[in-house]
Amino acid sequence: MKKINGRKIILMLIDALIVLLSSLLSNAILGLASVLIFGTRDAFALNPARIFWIAGLNVVFCFFMLVVFGAYYTSWRNFKKADYLKSAAAVVLGLALGTLFSVLSHHDPSISYVILNTLVTTGALMLFRFFFRKTFIELVDVGREESFERTLIVGAGNAARILLTDIDNASKDQNNPSGHIRPVCLVDDDESKLGTEVMGVEVAGTTKDIPSVCRAYKIDLIIFAIPSCEEEDRKRIMELCSEAGCKIKTLPYLSQILFDDEGDAHQLLQQVKDIKIEDLLGREPIKFDKTKIREFIEGKVCMVTGGGGSIGSELVRQIAKYHPKRVIIVDIYENNAYDIQQELYLEYEDSLDLVTLIASVRDYDKMECIFREYTPDVVFHAAAHKHVPLMEISPAEAVKNNIFGTWNMVNLSEKYNCEKFVMISTDKAVNPTNVMGATKRCCEMIVQYMSQKGSNTEFVTTRFGNVLGSNGSVIPLFRRQIEAGKPVTVTHRDIIRYFMTIPEAVSLVLEAGAIAKGGEIFVLDMGEPVKITTLAENLIRMYGKVPYRDVEIKFTGLRKGEKLYEELLMSEEGLQSTENKKIFIGNQIDVDPDTLLPQLDELKEIANENDNDKTVEKLSEIVDTFHHNEN
Repeated sequence: MKKINGRKIILMLIDALIVLLSSLLSNAILGLASVLIFGTRDAFALNPARIFWIAGLNVVFCFFMLVVFGAYYTSWRNFKKADYLKSAAAVVLGLALGTLFSVLSHHDPSISYVILNTLVTTGALMLFRFFFRKTFIELVDVGREESFERTLIVGAGNAARILLTDIDNASKDQNNPSGHIRPVCLVDDDESKLGTEVMGVEVAGTTKDIPSVCRAYKIDLIIFAIPSCEEEDRKRIMELCSEAGCKIKTLPYLSQILFDDEGDAHQLLQQVKDIKIEDLLGREPIKFDKTKIREFIEGKVCMVTGGGGSIGSELVRQIAKYHPKRVIIVDIYENNAYDIQQELYLEYEDSLDLVTLIASVRDYDKMECIFREYTPDVVFHAAAHKHVPLMEISPAEAVKNNIFGTWNMVNLSEKYNCEKFVMISTDKAVNPTNVMGATKRCCEMIVQYMSQKGSNTEFVTTRFGNVLGSNGSVIPLFRRQIEAGKPVTVTHRDIIRYFMTIPEAVSLVLEAGAIAKGGEIFVLDMGEPVKITTLAENLIRMYGKVPYRDVEIKFTGLRKGEKLYEELLMSEEGLQSTENKKIFIGNQIDVDPDTLLPQLDELKEIANENDNDKTVEKLSEIVDTFHHNEN
């Protein structure tokens, strides 16, 4: 039986009083009619002993039937026509049972009394419910209306039903932060549900009606409650939600929802989260083989260069979950290194052997001291200068850090017999048009050279596109611009990019390391590319604003070395599939050491002289697919 709170007990007592007074009032009306017609009260009215007995039975049976019909378990705020009819049926049946027991106990009521009392009692109870809802609830809500968020729920299935129950429970707890949500309507693409109600909330349209429904019902918040939705439908619906200009929250994918021991969704309302821009990518996060990753990491000493950066810090987080023997963070920027260090101390305390070192991969002697002392089994090389426009201004620094930092790391990994070396690359390394991409392609060549020359260390490269939320990503920039009330700047109306989340990028790195044999370039299938203009428009809508009206989008022109379209493979590279359908291997392209090594010596000398023009010129010789500043 559902819990009955104090407010419902008061309503039950009021109902009992209404039934009692209606029974007595009906008899009084008949008595008055009898006096007016026959001059005597006894013609129609019942004597006091009989009427009080009948009234008592009416109270008992009406109350019993109202409980059986569930009249006290529906939220009064959402009381609908069906609930009125259900309550009326309970009262009529209760009065019928009361009459039956009155006859059996020889306190027969007259037919006129039974009819009049049924009409008066039913009418009084329905009027009480109507006016209670219209006046008392509205009175209670005075001054609080602005704190409620009028909410549209997308989906009218089981998830929506559970969610509505959770919202109803939350609304009764003044201390519950979710108590401000007020469900106003639902939408669902099952047209048979149109016009029906779920937990007293109307299904007002289909998903294509979301923008118009939001306007008609003055919606503040949309909750996406179809956790099993297919990827394409999810993307379509999310875009419609973003067009409505409301705040958006969403349930996780079905695979990510928490369930209790009995298989029921665990506190579904608490699992509702703010929509993130990655929810608009239109695909479920890619799954990876955790068993292989665990076998790869468990009991190993793992070094992460650039371990304080967005990719490096996520690498450290995920590595820590697989019980490594030790994790070594190497980063030149102490603030980021400190942040991830403190985060891991807080989560793991003494259960994780964590070493945090401030050092530059450009400093060979310092890095050798680290290798000599800690002898890492696996090296994840994430340290790099990645910002395209800044590296265009400082190409010598990009070469020193990216190329020769990598050169130091691969040679030390081989010298100290590391099991595997995994380098983080980028799609900008494919047919590069900018310095950053060219340096990363040169790094790939170095890694492939180390692999093909033969070594106890397995060398592997991972290549992926733009990472949402990473340092240098457009999303943080867009957010800062919107929050500052500035125009959102996009370089070109038609520019497109492949995107993935930071956890996906890192999982790719870990699984690639687990399955690598040496020399591979692992590439992630990231689905359809995303138009940056569309991404900006959707992000603006997620802030409840209208693109081009509330927030301007300014097109600034392609920057030096920036492409309209990024590529993931060079023409010479084919694709080999792996057990993971989303991960492919680009075929290794042989590197001629007799050519590469002398060129690297020359490049190092030029870069150390800080001659930017000659640095770019020499880089173009080494990376023959580098066509500088060609968009």
